[in-house]
Amino acid sequence: MEMSAIRFAASDGLPAFLARLSRSRRILAPVAGPAGNRSVVFENWSEGMPVILEKAAVPPKHAVLPQCETLLVYKKSKNPDKPDDVALRLDDAHRALPTLIFACRPCDARGFAVLDRPFLKGPFVDPYYKAKRERLAVVAITCSSSCNTCFCHWVGGGPSSPEGSDVLMTEIDDGFVLQAITPAGEELLESSGLADGKEAFARAEAARKKAWASLAPAPDIKKAPRHIAAVFNDETFWREQASSCLSCGACTYFCPACYCFNITDEGDGFDEKGGRRLRSWDNCMSPLFTREASGHNPRALQALRMRNRVSHKFSAYPEHWGAFSCNGCGRCISNCPVYLDIRSVVQDAIAVADSKA
Repeated sequence: MEMSAIRFAASDGLPAFLARLSRSRRILAPVAGPAGNRSVVFENWSEGMPVILEKAAVPPKHAVLPQCETLLVYKKSKNPDKPDDVALRLDDAHRALPTLIFACRPCDARGFAVLDRPFLKGPFVDPYYKAKRERLAVVAITCSSSCNTCFCHWVGGGPSSPEGSDVLMTEIDDGFVLQAITPAGEELLESSGLADGKEAFARAEAARKKAWASLAPAPDIKKAPRHIAAVFNDETFWREQASSCLSCGACTYFCPACYCFNITDEGDGFDEKGGRRLRSWDNCMSPLFTREASGHNPRALQALRMRNRVSHKFSAYPEHWGAFSCNGCGRCISNCPVYLDIRSVVQDAIAVADSKA
């Protein structure tokens, strides 16, 4: 990589850097949550807001897949001379603001790579997602150490994984080294006004190596797709794994790689406000997720819903796309009220499949 793609920001230089970038785009940065809430969340940044360089409680997935977004709005009108003649006006423009996600973690950045495959590379391209993704830049901050719920290196990532990032930022003793990963990242750094970071890059590499060294050895789960498929019909196994699950859905809502959604219409289109079609996050752990209009639910049991979630992330998605749809961020573990650990589920499935082989 050309050293022109390396920049340095002093420890107190990030606000000026963000202020410069905010002239041409929206900035989503990690800031303190609502008063009395100790969490860190991604919010629209403006000058004077302190950025908290901690792992956020929730990933910045909403930049491309909002919790609730309007897909289209419509209005209907009747011809007074012909009451059965209804005219429909529809607005389904794919609007998107230029956006920069600043200081997310590499596991969160890899989440965008997971979402890109079904939304952009499948048989049908999602135009709403595409519009937002094309105007998105991602600056990820590398991790300095691991925590006991992190397992990014189990699933192909790591503390300084570049996948999904346009720029990787690493904290060193006197500031931050920013490294362009993509052409978009290179363009961003060239217009940043930051100093050249060539002299400091070796220290950034040393910090990254130290973070990798802090990781506990990862088990080999390359055979997970085949082995989880082998226990798919073992209902006893899935009942045991799901015995403590509350079906609260925290594991899906905090996940940077989950993309289940529901679509609803509001309004009939005839009043002054008109009608609108909404896409909202949904979660496959809910008993309502697969309930059909007839009342039949093919996944009424918790066990079957957990089987679906784990199998999608570690078997079905890898079969289609060649990668896990789990980035090892650990939020599903740390936010689970009963401390259910997806790592144990995967390892148990591998062990059971091996015992039956």
